[in-house]
Amino acid sequence: MAQVWLIVGLGNPGPRYELTRHNVGQLVVDELAARRGETFRAHKANARVVETWLRPGGAKLILAKPNTFMNVSGGPVAGLAKFYGVEPAHVVIVHDELDIPFDTIKLKTGGGHGGHNGVRDVAKALDSGEFARVRVGIGRPTGRQDPADWVLDPFGAAERKNLPILVGDAADAVEQLVDEGLLAAQQKHHAPRV
Repeated sequence: MAQVWLIVGLGNPGPRYELTRHNVGQLVVDELAARRGETFRAHKANARVVETWLRPGGAKLILAKPNTFMNVSGGPVAGLAKFYGVEPAHVVIVHDELDIPFDTIKLKTGGGHGGHNGVRDVAKALDSGEFARVRVGIGRPTGRQDPADWVLDPFGAAERKNLPILVGDAADAVEQLVDEGLLAAQQKHHAPRV
């Protein structure tokens, strides 16, 4: 039987937040679904999901976007993990990360939430922090802008030019993580870009 992986893109619901920095995780799962020609459908766990495959004969992927706001993402994630019988070790949370420069991706499993309320809520709901995180760098604001406002702003013009590349690279990182494991994905995606 194929392994099942739950890949969750964190963000906020509704058109107001669609292209904001906080929703970059959802943009990544959108890209993973688009690569497979799939569209999201409603799920009773208060999320939108796509059931698909990494590739024919490969791992089964449940791509998900919670319908809740970022800070209460845990309920839908735990509901989906229970519904599909996915252990935390096969959960991948894709989220924005203030402490990583824009255009940078970092992967890890376990550890703290680093002040990210969405990750904190998922760990609490799963009763475990031992899930993989694909952390998509959005950088910190310059000047005096409050980081809470920064994450809810749309990407700037210069960022938007590189956003498709960043989202594509993050989707590649998710696929490699599932296919080859964390270390292989880290070795490729933590290397400086050339």
